[in-house]
Amino acid sequence: MKKPFYRLTLSLLLLMPALMLASGCASVKVKTDFDAEYDFSTLQTYRWATGKELNPDDVLAKNPLLRKRFVKSVDNVMAGKGFSLLDSGDADFVIVMHAGAKEKVRVDQTPGAAGMGFHGRRYYRGWYDPWWGAYGNTTTVSHYTEGTLVIDIVPWKTKELAWRGMGTKTIGEYNSEKQQKGIDAVVTKILNDFPPKRQ
Repeated sequence: MKKPFYRLTLSLLLLMPALMLASGCASVKVKTDFDAEYDFSTLQTYRWATGKELNPDDVLAKNPLLRKRFVKSVDNVMAGKGFSLLDSGDADFVIVMHAGAKEKVRVDQTPGAAGMGFHGRRYYRGWYDPWWGAYGNTTTVSHYTEGTLVIDIVPWKTKELAWRGMGTKTIGEYNSEKQQKGIDAVVTKILNDFPPKRQ
């Protein structure tokens, strides 16, 4: 089977905001995973990933205005959970946000996105491996565009992924007036289970 072919074209970049629109967050598929051995109660402050910590080819990196709206939404949710954003100094954890859009042909239905596990991998810069895997295979005869937002929580001391939230949705029509409201709804849904409750 051929590997999924990702095309981050200008048209997909323009369509990406619609991930947060259409029917609100009801049709967004959310997956979360976390390191069960990590003590999330030690996390109080955070900062955003910057510079070389980010993938320059990511959809949000290519659309700074859209990224700004997502950042605002995440900051609001984090503040409501009692976390404090630091503009300088050492924070307890770093938030890394990814987004992608892919044109798909549905020929068969299978479970959603893969690649959510923890493997303790690091890449050459000493930073955690941000790769969030491929989408699952699909099964109906139709063409559509699928968008995914990924929010990663990386404790600064370990520099390894501790929590990941992923929201996937078929992209609908763009509606700029409802964009921020839609973004807020999806971000809230993705971060609903952060921090995870200890068993």
